[in-house]
Amino acid sequence: MNDTVSMLLFSALFPPAAIVESLRAELSGVSGPGSPDGVRWADPATWHVTLGFYAGDDDPSTRAKWLRDQLAGRPAPTLRLEGAGSFAHVLYLGVYGEGLTELAMAAGAGADRPYLPHLTVARTRNEVPPELPRRLSGYASDSWTAEEVVLVRSDRTAGEDSGPSKYSVVERFALPSGRGGPGGD
Repeated sequence: MNDTVSMLLFSALFPPAAIVESLRAELSGVSGPGSPDGVRWADPATWHVTLGFYAGDDDPSTRAKWLRDQLAGRPAPTLRLEGAGSFAHVLYLGVYGEGLTELAMAAGAGADRPYLPHLTVARTRNEVPPELPRRLSGYASDSWTAEEVVLVRSDRTAGEDSGPSKYSVVERFALPSGRGGPGGD
């Protein structure tokens, strides 16, 4: 087995505990016994909305400085999870919120492909069984304000049985909330 570690950096928004618990409860009926073979459910501790991916040879401190400059003064978006879909062996929930795409573009999204805000809940070796997005299509979370962007380092050991990537926080970037003042939006 090859034990080479590959590293990449990405920026992300992590949902708060209440949203994680709501989604965990929704998935309990889908991911438990009777779940299709070959589906690897993501650990709720790793659920996130990716903003930008960066080169594996990026220096974390250089990327953090760049991201700090890019995010300066950007407001905290209010987000919600709604609906489900799949692409490239990924089962995901859609993510919606005013200002999310603009925040992602500032963080480097859209450079190599269109930005699709989503939260990955499972991966498969083959195509995602079509019943999974159908079963999750009616899910809608409460809204939450994403008050920080997190620069994450993802380390993965090469090899077939290497398991999931290990995430570590490089830096957190606070986003100002309260865009519209009292009672405004």
